[in-house]
Amino acid sequence: MTMFAVATTAIVIAMVLALTRAIAGPSLYDRVLAGNSFGTKTVLLIGLMGFLTGRPDFLDIALLYALINFTGTLAILRFFSYRKSSTAPAAPHNHTEPSQKEGAP
Repeated sequence: MTMFAVATTAIVIAMVLALTRAIAGPSLYDRVLAGNSFGTKTVLLIGLMGFLTGRPDFLDIALLYALINFTGTLAILRFFSYRKSSTAPAAPHNHTEPSQKEGAP
């Protein structure tokens, strides 16, 4: 039982470290990566708690949470990639008509 207590403690410490990185991360991608890491550690903790309590249905909950974590991370990255590209200034148009080219009659 002490081995599982050590594993639980290690997972909780890793979750706290990931949470501090998510709060203090210098860039958006550091925060997203820390949030994804926190979600992964949560899946591990749910699975470990299900094993310790003898309830195998916790594994179903852990798998569902892992799927939500994965799709949420992709959605957040997609949202911020579109938001960043939509706020960029528009490039000047250098398109010329064929009749405006040099040497055209």
